[in-house]
Amino acid sequence: MARAATTSDVFNAIAEPQRREILVLLRSGERPVTELAQVLGLTQPGTSKHLRVLREVGLVRDRKAGKRRLYALDANALRPVHEWTGGFEQFWNDTFDRLDEYLQDLKQTRREQ
Repeated sequence: MARAATTSDVFNAIAEPQRREILVLLRSGERPVTELAQVLGLTQPGTSKHLRVLREVGLVRDRKAGKRRLYALDANALRPVHEWTGGFEQFWNDTFDRLDEYLQDLKQTRREQ
């Protein structure tokens, strides 16, 4: 089955590491594309393309501020990702609980020796 276009949903959009980094940078507040490009070491056109994809899936919103356009995170669109990854929380909790039990048993065995 062919992979959906990166603009079709949040999962595909955040599959790109540079887009995830943009989201991390925008957690601290609005930023212009030039600042994002500089921090990421990308060209302004390349950064703009990533922002367009993120905007199309609802992860980023933009507004005009004079001659500049400022981009901001809209984390509500991450809800499907959060819900999907949350399904693995019980798996990891159980795994860490088993690891903790094993370590406690190992410590007890060493004390008894």
